[in-house]
Amino acid sequence: MGSYANRLIELARRRGVLRAADLAECSIPRVYLTRLVADGVLERPSRGLYVLAGDGVTENRSLAEAGRRVPHGVVCLLSALQFHGLTTQFPFEVWLAIDRKARRPKVESPPLRIVRFSGSDLTNGVAAHNVEGVTVKVTDPARTVVDCFVYRKKIGIDVALEALRDCLRKKKASADDLYRAARARRMANVMRPYLEAMFA
Repeated sequence: MGSYANRLIELARRRGVLRAADLAECSIPRVYLTRLVADGVLERPSRGLYVLAGDGVTENRSLAEAGRRVPHGVVCLLSALQFHGLTTQFPFEVWLAIDRKARRPKVESPPLRIVRFSGSDLTNGVAAHNVEGVTVKVTDPARTVVDCFVYRKKIGIDVALEALRDCLRKKKASADDLYRAARARRMANVMRPYLEAMFA
């Protein structure tokens, strides 16, 4: 297999999670994916995605897979809470925000829970992180907590309150950060009583 195999292994090392389409930029024939999987050099965690065998799988593997499959998506809500260590829950689905007008991604794995944001809500309070070699956009802690209040009827007010408490206790964001994020999402009036109660 020679140089094609070596180039593919190096690409997998750099990218973390590979799609078959990624091979085109390096002029590597796709047949080498099949050969390296058969040889146990690569693994296929889900359809169309490949990783180096024995590569350190982290609890964020599903976020890396989602980021590779839906690069315009933003990890949010329960998945962002888990990423920032602000919940004891481990969501079964990856919560992903996309533009209101974007086509819903056809992804079998990992399972996605799609929410729709529009305009600046897709960019404000969002940071890019390297997750297993994949650039993944994730809402920052303050924005994530505020979004939990926006979606409190869907995820539960108890989850939003736990996130708020943990965010302040673990110093992931200050009260000022939270208030700014709440104003940007038009949640200041909803969150003010809870913030005041925590500082009373």
